[in-house]
Amino acid sequence: MYSFPTPLANLIEQLGSLPGIGPKSAQRLAFHLVAESQERIEQFVEALVQAKEKLQTCCECFALCDGERCEVCADGERDQETLCVVQDTRDVFALERMNAYRGLYHVLGGVISPLDGVGPDQLHLRPLLERLKRATIREVILATSTTMEGEATAHYLAKLLRGVEELRVTRIAHGIPIGGDLEYADDLTLARALEYRHEMA
Repeated sequence: MYSFPTPLANLIEQLGSLPGIGPKSAQRLAFHLVAESQERIEQFVEALVQAKEKLQTCCECFALCDGERCEVCADGERDQETLCVVQDTRDVFALERMNAYRGLYHVLGGVISPLDGVGPDQLHLRPLLERLKRATIREVILATSTTMEGEATAHYLAKLLRGVEELRVTRIAHGIPIGGDLEYADDLTLARALEYRHEMA
């Protein structure tokens, strides 16, 4: 039986270890990469090395950035009284892309997941509480995912922040996407859509 040459097999194995990349996708990517020019591969490798060496977490919100503070935290024009708590930096970019939120962020670095050995102590919760003490935050928006772990984390945070005076704790609404049909929505999404209904103007 024909087998891949060792260097190609090693490349496929490494690519296949990336999240969301299955065996077929790993093979396609590997064949694409080996067909590229030496210059293009060197640029690709250099981009990976630069990203690994130069990216760090913001000292304020823990989002990935290339300096001590990220652009959001360094922007004095942002709403300094609203803080959106998210799981990771990808969520920050997703919210920024819609250009509708002008407050600050706090990146937890994950969600509470006992099965994966992630508890509250592994997340950036203590820095969050310290931040709330020294800043003039009036509202914390919990924007974790709607997975079981994301929901558990949101409930844990809501309970944790309940004792902070003059602080409004909110949760992003979840429901039917624009253009979506009710028949294709799962039970939890439908329940959330009903729970977070609002009056028509």
